[in-house]
Amino acid sequence: MKHFKSLLALSAITLSCSSQKQDTAPAYPSFSGIYPHLAMYNSQGESGTGVVIPWADRLWTLTYSPHEPFGSDDKLYEITPDLQQIVREESIGGTPANRLIHKESNQLFIGPYAIDTNRNVRAIPYTLIPGRPTGTARHLTDPANKVYHGTMEEGFYEIDVNTLEAKLLYEDLNVTNRKPKEQQNEGRLANLDGAHGKGLYSGQGVLVYSNNGETGREAQERFDVESGSLSEWDGKSWKTVRRNQFVEVTGPGGVYGNANPDTDPIWTTGWDHKSLLLGVRDQGKWSFYRLPKASHSYDGAHGWNTEWPRIRNVGTDQKPDYLMTMHGMFWNFPGTFTSQNTAGIRPRSAYLKVIGDFTRWRDQLVFGCDDSAQREFLNKRKLKGGIEGPGQSNSNLWFTSLDKPDLLGPNTAEGAVWLNEPVSAGETSEAFLFAGWDHRSAWIANHGADETEFIFEVDKNGNNHWTELTRVKVPGKSESQIIFTAAQNGEWVRVKTDKATQVTLHFSYTDTSRFRNRQESLMAGLAGTSSRNYHGGLLYGLGNNRRALGILAGKINNGKFEETGFYELDGSMNLIRKEDDSTATFIRKKFAIPQNLVTIDEASVLVVDDKGRRWRLPFGDASLTPLTNNALTRICREVSTERDLMNLHGTFYELPAENADGFAKVRPVATHNLHIHDYASYRGLIVMTGVEDTNVKSGRVIRSEDGQASVWVGAIDDLWDFGKPVGEGGPWKNSTVKANVPSDPYLIGFYDKKSLTLSHKHSDPVTFRIEVEPIGHGPWMTYMEITVKNGETFEFEFPEGFQARWIRFKADKDCEATAWLSYK
Repeated sequence: MKHFKSLLALSAITLSCSSQKQDTAPAYPSFSGIYPHLAMYNSQGESGTGVVIPWADRLWTLTYSPHEPFGSDDKLYEITPDLQQIVREESIGGTPANRLIHKESNQLFIGPYAIDTNRNVRAIPYTLIPGRPTGTARHLTDPANKVYHGTMEEGFYEIDVNTLEAKLLYEDLNVTNRKPKEQQNEGRLANLDGAHGKGLYSGQGVLVYSNNGETGREAQERFDVESGSLSEWDGKSWKTVRRNQFVEVTGPGGVYGNANPDTDPIWTTGWDHKSLLLGVRDQGKWSFYRLPKASHSYDGAHGWNTEWPRIRNVGTDQKPDYLMTMHGMFWNFPGTFTSQNTAGIRPRSAYLKVIGDFTRWRDQLVFGCDDSAQREFLNKRKLKGGIEGPGQSNSNLWFTSLDKPDLLGPNTAEGAVWLNEPVSAGETSEAFLFAGWDHRSAWIANHGADETEFIFEVDKNGNNHWTELTRVKVPGKSESQIIFTAAQNGEWVRVKTDKATQVTLHFSYTDTSRFRNRQESLMAGLAGTSSRNYHGGLLYGLGNNRRALGILAGKINNGKFEETGFYELDGSMNLIRKEDDSTATFIRKKFAIPQNLVTIDEASVLVVDDKGRRWRLPFGDASLTPLTNNALTRICREVSTERDLMNLHGTFYELPAENADGFAKVRPVATHNLHIHDYASYRGLIVMTGVEDTNVKSGRVIRSEDGQASVWVGAIDDLWDFGKPVGEGGPWKNSTVKANVPSDPYLIGFYDKKSLTLSHKHSDPVTFRIEVEPIGHGPWMTYMEITVKNGETFEFEFPEGFQARWIRFKADKDCEATAWLSYK
């Protein structure tokens, strides 16, 4: 059988290598566990990693195009223990993310392929199983000889594991939509609620299927409309279990299927506009719970922003260890989770990569990522200035230590059980996770007219035994915050009211040890605040199968960028000068850094988003103001698929797409105060320009032989180590304020030590109302009112457990006022 090997003549240097076992392996360069030679390309608008799974002494992976139900040029890859990449000639592409190890036949089912223990690959033609394969599950009545194959558009097939013959159960909608209109009702259709299928699993006499989206323009523009569903099939008919956005469906058996299908639980994860959802099916029924979100970049009613969140055993057969990925957080998930034993779910750390699958292989974790999409889909915004996506889609694998999920970003997270919705007297909310954070608080808005008592109850041990925790009375049309003590503990919390009312109830959680120390060695070579002369360059991932990063290089001298030539960074990470005027001209025109995207005034950095909403963010170092005003630092760019990385006045932020509520849900990642010129995704790496014009020793800096071009390379999740978010500023600084007119919202969420000063220049005392918005799309809530006399300054340190997203101020008189916040 003929294979194609990518055997690159690479340098023996290994940078930031993980503990990958090596036999007689060639030494490939790697950066933060990313090996550039393993990058995977296609010719489509996206090249995501759908599956990563060990089988037959190899690691198997494949890529997917965004919507290719009948095949594409995506490949099936076989990775050897010494990290050679073999492209299998049997590849037929498509949009696959399904995997199942079928024990009885000793085969791995992955995408449209069946692979035996001798690594022989059989492809099932898309003419037999059209659709975008999203799940493979064990058969309900003949598991030794058949499997179910499900697609993203509700195509379902029964496949004989020996002959690979396929029997159609329900027609894929891509097939239906190809037919003339008068014939579109002739096929057998599942007709499920929602769209954009994700998960498939079987057990307890049913086949469970999830989808996480909705069709139509409204779903492409909003995040808070009805969307998605969880459904199950008993072999005869389908029924909807719950009408929300669901993704993973699995159980303790994972990629093998449950060992005891009649009794083992089935788990599912999902979300709505309030919080995450976790479901378990056992004893013939479903139970649901809520968890907080770390990131909102995965929101969006269309469902496109998630890829494939998973729950997977990354331990051993002797000691299982389940890892869950969901909305930008790594979670510990208990393999014993049932409706009667719900204890043990814990946050680990936040991440920025977009992960489609992951596995344990050779005592490491391997994450398959969705890194660099040529189309960028709906993720357009004026802050990017019309910049194009990369010339060719590509993604990569990310190799890490087993404990890496504990070592990345802060696990700050939040979510609601009720969001401006009617609640009946005595009605109990769904259970919300309460354990796993040092600091926990709840924001309550009683939108009703009457005083209402809120009764909080906890399940201390996850055994459905609920006891009262506390009671809080909130007057009508008023708000209140509760900060829970360490002694107020339990696995889950739920709430009920003593009378009918309209309620918002939102939980905010964070930790004292949530920030990493700044790793100066990691950033060595990047231009700092005192730099006046350094290497810059505009970056563009080249198309037409060139598989290189184009760099229009130059020197930044005293506030001006002067070109030095065009260079390419190849797959061996060599930075080579090229004579290519047409590409240089293209980059100069299409990737120039635009001006006047934000406003920097005395108070803070003002952004007006695509919906006309105004947002203010903190200052970093003062040296960044002229760089921003003179277009010498890139402000916003997509680095992971379908969300942006914003670099604003010395701080990196995760910025959700506008259809996931954009700036309202922005999350600061790290304050670096570096003179970064440009940044881009390439072969799974983040590449930056803005490098010192000196020979600083750094394994992250790559220089051209002529010394005229330099780049820094790493992983996007290295940014957590660039320094915890800090800054200062506010919505007002000696500003003219109108009575009872609120200030612009100013970001306060996710920072550490927070303090406030308030002052004014009115001759009479002025009362300031301080309001916070903990949700991003929820109501503003009164935090406190303060009266400040003329000539006095009010100073305030926020409590350690305080968390909200945005803060704003109102004065009761026309005046000149300053509201200044410092984050340290």
